[in-house]
Amino acid sequence: MNDPVFWQTLRLTLEVGLVSTLILLFVGLPLGWVLAHKRFWGKRVLESIVLLPLTLPPTVLGFYLLLLLGQNGPLAQFLGVSWAFRFEGLVVGSVLFSLPFALNGYREAFRSLDLDLVQTARTLGAGWRRVWLEVILPITWPGILSGSILAFAHILGEFGVVLMVGGSLPGKTQMVSIYIYDQVQALQFGRAAEASGVLLLVSFALVYLVRTLEDVWRSRMPSSTR
Repeated sequence: MNDPVFWQTLRLTLEVGLVSTLILLFVGLPLGWVLAHKRFWGKRVLESIVLLPLTLPPTVLGFYLLLLLGQNGPLAQFLGVSWAFRFEGLVVGSVLFSLPFALNGYREAFRSLDLDLVQTARTLGAGWRRVWLEVILPITWPGILSGSILAFAHILGEFGVVLMVGGSLPGKTQMVSIYIYDQVQALQFGRAAEASGVLLLVSFALVYLVRTLEDVWRSRMPSSTR
């Protein structure tokens, strides 16, 4: 692949994926814990909202984000910031659209955790920070990492949301999926095939890693919970 634009696009896509995945970790871990182990009024409404991108057409989500992040949107009016057609807008769209994929992994990892271990640690005087670092994360890390990798892989292939929010500005907002689409539109099928091949190999490696982590996770769980 000797097109420098593609490598710029790939670098941007990986940067968006990494930043979005880190944000998903900070947002998704506490949210996944709450959805897995807490009962409260409106929980089903909250679950429906965060899982809505699974069924909502990407262009619909992208349209609403464009209204929110655009020059005439509330973000620009109240904070003087417009993130449409910028890196920040790509990250916001990626986080919202990929949250369900990360959250499902986090929630299932926390559901498999024996809460007696957490309660025992708390009874012995451990604070929540220590409980998370020494009890919860060491046991659930394969599931957490699996959910994060799955979300990252999903971000690499995003199209509708990032196209609506970021457009197709080479070197600024053009993601790999959009690059492939543009090459097909320009009848550059050779470049489109090469870019698709790179994305295919990366995606296969990520899915293979997710499956490996799931096997590791299952091997750490008691036989009754497998």
